[in-house]
Amino acid sequence: MVVVEVNGYTIEPGANLYRAVLSEANLAGADLAGADLSGAHLSGAHLSGANLSGANLSWAKANEETVWPEGFDPVAAGVTVSDY
Repeated sequence: MVVVEVNGYTIEPGANLYRAVLSEANLAGADLAGADLSGAHLSGAHLSGANLSGANLSWAKANEETVWPEGFDPVAAGVTVSDY
């Protein structure tokens, strides 16, 4: 498991990153390569430009407000996208 720190926050499996765009946990441009984000709550998170190469996103949850890196397919990566 790869534990990642962004702006002083530790990101690990099951992390609650709800609306990360509004806090210091803004993940735009973050290097999350290889991070274990399984089960993470990503609804409304801002991940544009983030490096998600090799990241484990199985069972992660997101919504239509989540901003992904250009060309990234969250469903193919195992993310559940819903309206919540």
